[in-house]
Amino acid sequence: MNEQQVDAKTNESTEIQGTAIKDLCFISVFCAIICVLSQLSIPMPAGVPMTLQTLIIPIAGIVLGKRKGTYATLLYLLIGTVGIPVFSGFKGGIGIIFGLTGGFLISFPILSYTAGLGDEIAANVLRKQGRKSPHIYFTILVLCLLIGATINYVFGTIWFMLFSKSTFIAGFTACVLPFIPTSIVKIILVALIAPQLKKRLSSIL
Repeated sequence: MNEQQVDAKTNESTEIQGTAIKDLCFISVFCAIICVLSQLSIPMPAGVPMTLQTLIIPIAGIVLGKRKGTYATLLYLLIGTVGIPVFSGFKGGIGIIFGLTGGFLISFPILSYTAGLGDEIAANVLRKQGRKSPHIYFTILVLCLLIGATINYVFGTIWFMLFSKSTFIAGFTACVLPFIPTSIVKIILVALIAPQLKKRLSSIL
């Protein structure tokens, strides 16, 4: 192996390490933001709080991409599960996962992944059409965000019903009905904010 090949391999290795460190930093930053916004919550009578974490989690999926955004969400769940009080209400531990709201928590990675996937699908559609149409992009992204939110609600409601031994009506009333208006607002905000944030950060991501 000559000197040029050695230099090329060294540069490639350095570049890979630099990219990995950068990715880890962004994943950690978004994980920290999720931890903070989890504490901005409004307690609800049935025990399922209204929080802002469901706003930042899909944003992470869009800005970082579906894979790294999901890693940020999984990291949040991991540090909360081991006992660090990052879940809503400054709670932590495996008991929260196996509690009334555990279904929402374990499906958060799906929320992030579907958001990132929606961004990819929308971008690919526009690329194939060879034109820029914000309306098409927005519509596709909103649909994918809606799918992610629906999955989150399904997991959360079924989990709540199992652990509270309640009926479907009781579960729906506690886990879905009060959150529909804010979910619609969050989906629209994510679809408007996340793509712009991704564009601004594209030079360093």
